[in-house]
Amino acid sequence: MPACYDIHAPKRSANLSVNGDLLAKAKSLGVNLSATLEQALSRAVQEQQRAQWLAENRDAIAGYNAQVEQHGVFSDGQRSF
Repeated sequence: MPACYDIHAPKRSANLSVNGDLLAKAKSLGVNLSATLEQALSRAVQEQQRAQWLAENRDAIAGYNAQVEQHGVFSDGQRSF
């Protein structure tokens, strides 16, 4: 799946607050905090963008589905199954 952001953009520092025990365990296990945060943020951004797109296109999707329900799809006559 393609990235939802410019993967070549320069890195920037960010100040975060994290549960101390969780941070200690992650560090002791060698978890790459930056990579883990980027992956989690990417998933969160994709989920939010998907939800936003669906909300913005809800009427068009409903209209298309109603059209298909009433008239079928253009390729109905071409199917052999």
